[in-house]
Amino acid sequence: MTDAAVRPRVVFVDGVPMSGLIAAVDDPKAVVVAFHGGSSTAAYFDCPGHPELSLLRMGADSGYTMVALDRPGYGSSAPYPDAMERPEQRIALAYGAIEKILGANPRGAGLFLVGHSAGCELTVRMAGDDRAERANLIGLELAGTGVQYDAAMAEIMKSATATGRPTGLREVLWQPAELYPPDVLSGMTNSSTGALYEAGMTRSWPRQDFPALAPHVRVPVQFSIAEHERVWRSDADTMAQIAAMFTSSPRFVTNEQAGTGHNMSLSHNAASYHEAVLAFVGDCVAAKRNTSEAMEAG
Repeated sequence: MTDAAVRPRVVFVDGVPMSGLIAAVDDPKAVVVAFHGGSSTAAYFDCPGHPELSLLRMGADSGYTMVALDRPGYGSSAPYPDAMERPEQRIALAYGAIEKILGANPRGAGLFLVGHSAGCELTVRMAGDDRAERANLIGLELAGTGVQYDAAMAEIMKSATATGRPTGLREVLWQPAELYPPDVLSGMTNSSTGALYEAGMTRSWPRQDFPALAPHVRVPVQFSIAEHERVWRSDADTMAQIAAMFTSSPRFVTNEQAGTGHNMSLSHNAASYHEAVLAFVGDCVAAKRNTSEAMEAG
């Protein structure tokens, strides 16, 4: 892997500063935008001190312009909670930040979104929004989410509040510990306290919002499952239920990722997971190209 240049960016969307990281290439196959989970930042996708774990660097090396945004309520936008209380506000902020960061730069086949854990909520909402077609959305990668918490996690979530993390949550998120570099486990990318709106969001997401939003996604979806996922149920029946929700998606693929826990992009086996993500992006680019050629020929 070469040392792709990853640069911080801050742009203003309706007066709200939105921060993130970008690794741009001159003639991208597509643009990949990634959204981190709870109590993290965009650095989840470019782990400091571990370039071998970086989705942004691998993606840029593979010919994609890569962006990781601090989700609304994180990074520079954290002091503006009133500007992101409602889902439609967060969707507008995210799409606005993407437009401001990319500007007139080439976007290749279009936009591909990656969501991890709580970041899947924003990713799925963006995919079902009217702006998805205007942004030329070509596909989604979802990881670390679901429709039913694991039994132990369900008990932990009962103690969640708007201002405090549930007792025992860290142990579930970061086990087995041997899957992660020691300095990552020390909390390097886990220092953010989270956004105020997330307490209600996480309660309604599995059984209410996710099933309601998934049918509006009209692009291919890859759903990745960590071998040692301890937050969400991922048995065969549950995965069949999730796949059945995406009734408008032309393709739904399940990726079972060996040697990883919930935080796949920070595990020792992150490169293998990122290769699977980028391979699916490549499939979506090819599908978009084939569709465009068929329309031109017809």
